[in-house]
Amino acid sequence: MREPSLGAKLGAEFLGTFVLVFGGCGAAVLAAEFLTDNSVQLGIGFVGVSLAFGLSVLVGAHAFGHVSGGHFNPAVTIGLAIAKRFEWKGVLPYIVTQLVAASVAGAVLFVIANGKAGFSAVESGFASNGYGDRSPGGYGLLSGLLIEIVITAVFVYIILGSTDDRAPKGLAPIAIGLGLTVVNLVAIPVTNCSANPARSLGVAWFAGGAALAQVWLFFVAPIIGAAIAGATYALITGAPSADVGVAQNPELEQSQSDCLRAPGSEPDRCGRRVGPEPIEYSAEGGTRTLTPEGTGT
Repeated sequence: MREPSLGAKLGAEFLGTFVLVFGGCGAAVLAAEFLTDNSVQLGIGFVGVSLAFGLSVLVGAHAFGHVSGGHFNPAVTIGLAIAKRFEWKGVLPYIVTQLVAASVAGAVLFVIANGKAGFSAVESGFASNGYGDRSPGGYGLLSGLLIEIVITAVFVYIILGSTDDRAPKGLAPIAIGLGLTVVNLVAIPVTNCSANPARSLGVAWFAGGAALAQVWLFFVAPIIGAAIAGATYALITGAPSADVGVAQNPELEQSQSDCLRAPGSEPDRCGRRVGPEPIEYSAEGGTRTLTPEGTGT
């Protein structure tokens, strides 16, 4: 399969990140609470918002993962690079694209939400993340730091495990989407659940100075969590090298295929001899060797 260009990969990351932020944060802003004229609550609540985030990443991974790997999250990109599933030269372009896409999604959502009379992004919080008086449950800085580290590590472990070449094929987006749903169910009451610096920044722009003042936590903690997962996944699961678990990483898959040459060739540029090993057999006058080309020596 032809390797997608960098532009194609960044385009896929833009679309996937946009879908994730618009779908998840849009559900939180527009549908989490919805009162009818008879004061009946039809809002989707924490469970619905969690599912919206999970379903958004699930469809994004299915739709765009075959092009870019389906990161949609700067912490995931860094975690995969540390795990040797993604080349470091692509980290900065991916992260910039993810941050821009999330900000565009936040801006589109802001315009839509302002179509309702009396709406205020600052007063509503606009699905932004926070701690202390900006935490949905009133949790402090330490609680917010710890839960964001833990949920991001768990999420990246799920990504690494479900895209491992030893895992069942074709089910990774489902596992990743359900994994994001689970971490949202746990963390929404504490920090409104980030696990994604792009998701946090994309809406913080519009939620006022207090949201922007706390957004640093939702860069630092997810990156720490992703780094922990990326550095320890192979050790914990027994993956012997970066050659194991390159699923949904077109660059590494291509580099592996480039190492292969015709059977019987000289050792390839990756240091391996590819093809049948020479066969030794007994013959009159001593032991002879049959090379892969079929000639005796």
